[in-house]
Amino acid sequence: MVVDPGEAQPVLEALQHLNVPLEAILVTHHHADHTGGVDALRQATGAQVFGPARETMPEPLTRLSGGDQLQALGLTFQVIDVPGHTAGHIAYYCPDVEGAPLLFCGDTLFSGGCGRLFEGSPAQMLASLDTLAALPENTRVCCTHEYTLSNLRFAAAVDPTNQTLARYTAAAQALRSQQQPTLPSTILLERQINPFLRTRQAAIIQAVQGFDASAQDEVSIFAALRQWKNEFQ
Repeated sequence: MVVDPGEAQPVLEALQHLNVPLEAILVTHHHADHTGGVDALRQATGAQVFGPARETMPEPLTRLSGGDQLQALGLTFQVIDVPGHTAGHIAYYCPDVEGAPLLFCGDTLFSGGCGRLFEGSPAQMLASLDTLAALPENTRVCCTHEYTLSNLRFAAAVDPTNQTLARYTAAAQALRSQQQPTLPSTILLERQINPFLRTRQAAIIQAVQGFDASAQDEVSIFAALRQWKNEFQ
């Protein structure tokens, strides 16, 4: 199985190296860096493609929306609607893969951050992140980009006294210095260190209002936090 293949060639090389067939291609949203390899992979392997019901996708594919289920590799994935980054973004959740839940969340939730709001509203993204944050705490979070260190730099500016965040940052820096991924994260860790999952906590609210004093309700606080991240250097 491959999720959000922006390019085909690295996937084909991995399949050859591992000597395994490709059964399924899961796509979370329509951006080219998530779909660019789909056609070539489908043609080369015959894999079945699954993607969001309400976005432009490389055809043919099986279209899915929240509440649907997907069977692949003997596993059952639940489809979750998570609009915000794009209007029809979906995520894939399996309650048990080798002993723990697994989440493929595309560009909705990153370790230490969240995706930009290209098409959805702050209210939609906040609701989508609430849905993901409510998953079991041992859920492994497989997002699609290694943005962790830059996200943690911003998180530390928002939440400078968070010791769990400081420890995680040191661990993530050590991994990246060895050319190792920081991912997957877990829902428990993200609840503790990700400011976008903690926008109702007093320390985060106070920090956000220092950036934008007009942010008062939960949606405007989330929107201001996302804008702060957009501008953060």
